[in-house]
Amino acid sequence: MNAITHEFATGPLYEAGATGAGKVASTDPLADWREAFTREGTSAAARAGGDFAVGVHNANGLGFMAVDHFGIRTLCYRVVDGQLRFAEHACDLADPGHPLDLQAIYDYLYFHAIPSPRTIYQGIFRLPPGHAARFEKGQLTVERYWTPRFRPEPGGGFDALKQEFHHLLRRAIERQLADGPAACFLSGGTDSSTVAGMLRQVTGQAPDTYSIGFEAEGYDEMAYARIAARHFGTRHHEYYVTPKDLLEGIPLAVQALDQPFGNSSMLPAWCCARLAKADGFGRMLAGDGGDELFGGNSRYAKQRIFGWYDALPGALRRGVMEPLLLGTPLGRLPLARKGASYVEQARIPMPDRLQTYNLLGRLGAEDVLTPALLAAVDRGAPLAQQRAVWAAADASTGLDRNLAFDWRYTLAESDLPKVRTATRMAGVEVGYPLLDDGLLAFSLRLPTHYKLRGMKLRWFFKEALRGFLPDEIITKPKHGFGLPFGVWASRDPALSAFAAESMRGLAARGVLRAPFVETLLREHLPQTPGYYGEMVWISMMLEQWLQHHAPGFRID
Repeated sequence: MNAITHEFATGPLYEAGATGAGKVASTDPLADWREAFTREGTSAAARAGGDFAVGVHNANGLGFMAVDHFGIRTLCYRVVDGQLRFAEHACDLADPGHPLDLQAIYDYLYFHAIPSPRTIYQGIFRLPPGHAARFEKGQLTVERYWTPRFRPEPGGGFDALKQEFHHLLRRAIERQLADGPAACFLSGGTDSSTVAGMLRQVTGQAPDTYSIGFEAEGYDEMAYARIAARHFGTRHHEYYVTPKDLLEGIPLAVQALDQPFGNSSMLPAWCCARLAKADGFGRMLAGDGGDELFGGNSRYAKQRIFGWYDALPGALRRGVMEPLLLGTPLGRLPLARKGASYVEQARIPMPDRLQTYNLLGRLGAEDVLTPALLAAVDRGAPLAQQRAVWAAADASTGLDRNLAFDWRYTLAESDLPKVRTATRMAGVEVGYPLLDDGLLAFSLRLPTHYKLRGMKLRWFFKEALRGFLPDEIITKPKHGFGLPFGVWASRDPALSAFAAESMRGLAARGVLRAPFVETLLREHLPQTPGYYGEMVWISMMLEQWLQHHAPGFRID
């Protein structure tokens, strides 16, 4: 693709909420988009559905760009000499030796990804999900065309909603199959099991399902995948990931990534997709999105508990609990310590409270990063962006606002790029039926207490699928394709050496402080591999990306 002038569209233009099983047929999607933009401007994207990224120039010299609601597709851009250039990947727009953005490196270590609109390259940006842009006379205007608007409907009744939900699930699978047959990922969780079961129901045939396992205690979930496979009668395929797979896959991953990315589940997903490709499949369905649309992440229940603190009388909070637990030695006593921790966290407003668990914050940025890097960045920028995203959702409850927040940071900036990159590495396309327009609209009007009932996560989703899914899947603890990297990095000699060399390379570039690296490798990682392995992983992936894409980079 010529990233300077050529137009492109990944995904045709079709109406959001269209009831047909497939996409609206068109022999020239680019012409459809160009006509829509010329007629309606950037608002044309507001009535588009499905997953898409599009960049066009019309006859009047105007340029338009847009990406879908969740950023399933990506679009990067820069303006050079009054020209708008765009491409699917940021590296396609970079010049040889293009300078890197130090703020992006800090953001990566903070988020474990580089959230849009920033990219790793100075002056090259990525269009955020749900945004469109207009370029006219050398001026670029980027605007949000879609804002999540939660409008819970109190009526309807469980039975009617359950029937509608099942219908929408079927239609979502049918839309995905309009592009041809597909296999699916199967972790044994609620989402992937639902996709596998609906795929069986829609096609009337045994679907091919692919699962990965780990020879590491506490990480292997293969037993649940087998339960789902037996229940739905799938043709089930399994693969056990090893440290050797990581050493083989990391160089391939950094070649495929247009910027540093730290979601370690990408390589297990690649192992699944590689297996499906070897079996002749060119497309897979993933279960991403169910937790975020229907309230399935454990932190939603935890934040509800913190939210109860705000409901207490102010006199009790400020006049008794806070002075007693935070201002006296009582709060340090064993029995009162949990109460003091609860009050301390509950006092922090959202979304700032979520960052009390931030890895970089807990380790201490001054201890981890060099003074040269810290002096060149705005350490408050990531939280400022999060606050803006948190405030943007049109929601009346903390839960729904949390969901919209996760649509941006968990889905668009982490989970979807993870699966998209993993499948691209394997030469396979991917679809996300649980992010279908119909299911999205349904979730926006679903009552909040149907998503989180008391402390019961995704209550409606599970109850509506009771009898369809195996009971063991409905009641299982949440897990997924978690990678035991820290355990392996502390035990496997080859992987340990690879990780250590990468971290020391990042210290030599002036990113990490050398004393921190040595303490992490020699003391912290062997003692607590599950926790500190995450820092080793994101550092290793950053260094490996730099070695491939910017080997001369150094902070002086």
